[in-house]
Amino acid sequence: MIGIVIVSHSKQLALGVRELAAQMVQGQVSIAVAAGIEDPENPLGTDSIQVYEAIASVFSDDGVLVLMDLGSALLSAEMAIEFLPEAQQQKVYLCEAPLVEGAIAAVVAAAAGRNIHQVMAEARGALLAKATQLGVVSRPLSLVHNTPTTNVESSTREIRVIVSNRLGLHARPAAQFVTTAVRFQSQILVQNLTRNTELVRGDSINQVTTLGVRQGHELLITATGADADEALEALQGLFANNFGEAARSCCSNKEGLPNPEGEDNVALNSPPTLHHEVTPATHGELSGIAASAGVAIAPVVHYQPTHISITEYHVDEPDAEWQRVQAAIHTAKQEIQAVFSQASLQIGDAEAAIFDAQLLFLEDPVLLEAAKERIFEHHINAEAAWQAVVDKVATSYRTLEDSYLQERVDDVVDVGQRVLRLLAGNAPANLHLEEPAILVATDLTPSDTARLDPTKVLGICTTSGSATSHSAIIARTLGIPAVLGVDAQVLHLADGTLMALDGESGKAWVEPESHILDLLAAKQEAWQTAQQEARATAHQPAITRDGRQVSVFANIGSINDVQVAVASGAEGVGLLRTEFLYLDRTSAPTEEEQLEVYQAIAQVLDNRPLIIRTLDVGGDKPLPYLRVGFPEANPFLGWRGIRFCLDHLDLFKTQLRAILRASVGHQIKIMLPMIASVTEVRAAKVILGEVQAELNQAGISFDAAMKVGIMVEVPAAVAIADKLAAEVDFFSIGTNDLSQYVMASDRTNPRVANLVDALHPAVLRMVQQTIQAAHAAGISVGLCGELAADTLATPILLGLGLDELSVNPQSIPGVKQAIARFSIVESEAIVASALQQDSAEHVRELMSTSVIPPA
Repeated sequence: MIGIVIVSHSKQLALGVRELAAQMVQGQVSIAVAAGIEDPENPLGTDSIQVYEAIASVFSDDGVLVLMDLGSALLSAEMAIEFLPEAQQQKVYLCEAPLVEGAIAAVVAAAAGRNIHQVMAEARGALLAKATQLGVVSRPLSLVHNTPTTNVESSTREIRVIVSNRLGLHARPAAQFVTTAVRFQSQILVQNLTRNTELVRGDSINQVTTLGVRQGHELLITATGADADEALEALQGLFANNFGEAARSCCSNKEGLPNPEGEDNVALNSPPTLHHEVTPATHGELSGIAASAGVAIAPVVHYQPTHISITEYHVDEPDAEWQRVQAAIHTAKQEIQAVFSQASLQIGDAEAAIFDAQLLFLEDPVLLEAAKERIFEHHINAEAAWQAVVDKVATSYRTLEDSYLQERVDDVVDVGQRVLRLLAGNAPANLHLEEPAILVATDLTPSDTARLDPTKVLGICTTSGSATSHSAIIARTLGIPAVLGVDAQVLHLADGTLMALDGESGKAWVEPESHILDLLAAKQEAWQTAQQEARATAHQPAITRDGRQVSVFANIGSINDVQVAVASGAEGVGLLRTEFLYLDRTSAPTEEEQLEVYQAIAQVLDNRPLIIRTLDVGGDKPLPYLRVGFPEANPFLGWRGIRFCLDHLDLFKTQLRAILRASVGHQIKIMLPMIASVTEVRAAKVILGEVQAELNQAGISFDAAMKVGIMVEVPAAVAIADKLAAEVDFFSIGTNDLSQYVMASDRTNPRVANLVDALHPAVLRMVQQTIQAAHAAGISVGLCGELAADTLATPILLGLGLDELSVNPQSIPGVKQAIARFSIVESEAIVASALQQDSAEHVRELMSTSVIPPA
């Protein structure tokens, strides 16, 4: 297929064009960027070597089309061609088409299979459509009821479905609907027949959500196109399977509130409700909404997000403004993915999935089209156009009759403000607290709440919000007491004022009197006792009904995490993600810095096992101070994990030295990530041996018998698991990456992330094959992916024969309880059935309909 190269003086502009063009064809066409120069003071410019490398990276015998802006970009492109072999030079074409429109037209034509001359002609004619459009009166774009024109000659099919989800198409089911719809070429439209809405686009997260779909509503879904039948079958399957919520349909949280996101609050975070009457209203008492149970007594600290002041003004170059929007959205996606990753560890994957909908918001074609239209038709600046569009979407949510869906406006505002902040060039608001406090604010966004440290934020008190908002859900999962919707007078309190709040009764007290403090202290003590009892249960071994013990370890990513893990009943750390030491800084951590952290974590574990994974960057975790040198079109298949470390021996050896030095007196093991060959393992062991020899020569002690294991997360490692097992002491299966590689789907891409399901029989069979190879070689095998924390999957993991499970700390009590409910015999029977299913949906259906032994 034809390759496309974008050459520009501005790297940001070129990346934005590539992002936009790639979205048009969902990554089907290879697009390389050669833009900017490596000069922090003056980054604008072009480099012929960059252009040469970009052409080489996408070269195809079908041809390469090079698009560039003015001036030296053209000279650099011409010079780059001179570096190519003569045979290749004949297949590279420089095109004078406009950069943005030309790139879009070119990739669409290339994806359609056109030849190089046809692709170049399409690029050159890219401005025709815009010129034609500007010559007529265009129809205003409605954010809520914009329905694209259908092709009457195409085949149109339709289905009607009854929604059985307890809360209808809330955030995650709506996100699943949209990500499924965009997989097909057919045009998907959907109508809420119960509410008699208009047909709206099925590829728009906002239009689908604002249909106000609740349990029992009837929907009409139409599909027009060649794959209409397949599209409708896939969408119907989502409804038939309750969007994967069958096992959670009757869940409610501990406060008796509806559980809109189906979260599983484990006993550690939600001890039994304790009824201690405080008193009738007293001096300084404020009444609000009980959003998250628990008692907090601490000084208040105000949180005020940075206000972004927007001024609308005329612009002469709308292209540049649209590129600013694209660049801000691209950065916002990266930030949200980072929030999702951290939230997954801190609050669990189910609750963190709230942020999936935010990613889809940024890909909503209706939203993007509306923003682009405002910029190009009204010639206004990016900030004003974006704010106007987001405000319109937010208003469409607020006017819904459904109160639950009205509350989703918080997510719209959250993600909208994130992009606006990036456009304005503002730094993120600082939520760091020096001392424990109760946070007082007008409101907290889901992103704000997910960033809170429960050891510093002892309580939350806001003047707005509701118990079913995403922020409240996250607060409950974090175990932070919260009272929302109190009188605005609380905003005038001075920082340091003593406050007490009771998240169960929904009351707060400003400078509480002594008898109130006594009553609340008694309730807090009872609450803490309940937590201790829950932890005590969690500290017992996880033993199946027929007597087999399974180790339950924790996945951690900081020193704070290990303290939570031990308190939650972790029997060790099955995965220490060391990336936190390398991120958010301008240089790599020193040996001494790492040694201090590793020793501190091992000290908290008190001789429990500690498996340290060596640096795993690349893919979705780049290091800004270690430049790759060229953009990777597919970073998840690129220079990451062990590949990166073997090419950065100084970095690798420094980490190995720190780990070895920390091993004295502790049960530390080394784990190598992203292993795909025996050669990589042997190369890493040679380097480890060199480091050990250096330490011996220097007279520095270390554990010479320290075990070395690998992550099994690449299909190649599964295929040669027997060979790898002969080289190492243990395996740890990383189902997060293994699933995406087996299913050939990027788990960070909302459009295909639904395909990445570790319960797919193809993934389960690979897990089984790995375990069998490990046990045949006499080595242990654990699993540290998200699947380990899914209690629906517990019997499958037991039946497959895993020796240990490693999960986020909050999931430990629930996983231990689930293990105790099954016997190995019945688990093996369940596995036999699961491996014969033909889809992840059918495996989940099998699990949700299985008879679960009582706790």
